[in-house]
Amino acid sequence: HDAANHGGGAGITPGACAPPQPRPRYDLVVVGTSLGGRRALKTLLGGLPATFGLPIAIVQHRGTDPHEELAGSLQPFSPLPVQEVEDKEPIRGGTVYLAPPGYHLLIEGRSFALSTEAPIHFARPSIDVLFETAALAFRERVIAIALTASSRDGAAGIAKLKECRALVIVQDPTDAESPTLGRAVLAQTPVDYVLPLKEIAPLLTRVAVSAPLVQDSARPGRP
Repeated sequence: HDAANHGGGAGITPGACAPPQPRPRYDLVVVGTSLGGRRALKTLLGGLPATFGLPIAIVQHRGTDPHEELAGSLQPFSPLPVQEVEDKEPIRGGTVYLAPPGYHLLIEGRSFALSTEAPIHFARPSIDVLFETAALAFRERVIAIALTASSRDGAAGIAKLKECRALVIVQDPTDAESPTLGRAVLAQTPVDYVLPLKEIAPLLTRVAVSAPLVQDSARPGRP
């Protein structure tokens, strides 16, 4: 009805209540984790359907051993192909990308880049580097996930992503093997979801639908 003619509607102008907006289209998922990350990633990736269409870029804090087989250990649990990133590799949908040991993983345009710049929070790869460059490249079209981690690396990147209106999901610190990152994020940045690990993949599958016409009314804290 006409808000201007509504009884008691002084000060309300027509059109003040905007129609629901479609959910943003997302183009990239970024994930950061350290202590306990292998187990958490097996659960997260194992909960996704084989039809999941977005690229997933992951920084897992790890040693510098080039023979360490993180991709090989995750692949049996993932319906999507899992691979380590090559420098300047184009980003393709439906693929899980891992930062290789000893290299920062960056997003540059629609490609990945690798860097041997100094460690951040004693880590290379750094979660902050991935998250901050994803924010600059994809802005609100990013879904960021902070899993179990034993340092603050990633908290500054989450803050930058939220400045760009990305969707942020944090593993509930009480559910995480190491709660340090989750607590650091929640202490400084309002996020969209705080969930136990087992609930993250189902949510990710729902929100990653490419161009929905109906707003997700279950999403808390989003205008």
